Amino acid sequence: MTAGCAKSQPAAAVPVPTSPLPTAGLAGQRVAVYPLTLIAADETMGWGDSLSPRRAALDRADSVIGEALTQRSPEVTWVLPAEMRRTARRGTGMLADPDQMGTALLRAPGLRTIPDPLRSQMRSLTAAAADRYPLVPASLVYTPSEDAEGGGRAELTLVLADVRTGVVGWRTVAWASGSGPWDALWRALKTLTPSLP
Repeated sequence: MTAGCAKSQPAAAVPVPTSPLPTAGLAGQRVAVYPLTLIAADETMGWGDSLSPRRAALDRADSVIGEALTQRSPEVTWVLPAEMRRTARRGTGMLADPDQMGTALLRAPGLRTIPDPLRSQMRSLTAAAADRYPLVPASLVYTPSEDAEGGGRAELTLVLADVRTGVVGWRTVAWASGSGPWDALWRALKTLTPSLP
């Protein structure tokens, strides 16, 4: 929204229900969790201070995502972003830095196959750190909440792919409202495991 825009923006559409994380098929496997590279918030929400500096906000989001996955889906061996970075550093010159990959493009709803060169980068790093399946938090977007309590809504786009074939096998937008960005993100992550309180 530009500063000179006088029209009020239409209310954001409520996303479709979150698809549960398909952990049954991943149980016992090492699944790479890529770092978040795209975080954005509607400027009218006033959450700018909580989401800056950008690097600190991305790191905090990675931490919240990692905590939710390990607490709520312990049947999977999650290889979290810190370990992905260490693996990339050990393979400097051969493995791409996961913070510099174009994983945010996987947020596109119609994308069914990981395009190259991202696919080859992910295939190499995922094989070095885990098995064949990476979970990619492709984007985290905050929008004003429509509920009576105010606050904002976190919308976390997640993709699960097979790096050997390049096929995106599962995609969802985990979303929920909260009083602040980290509360909203935690609530959104809880929707991935609806059988738990």
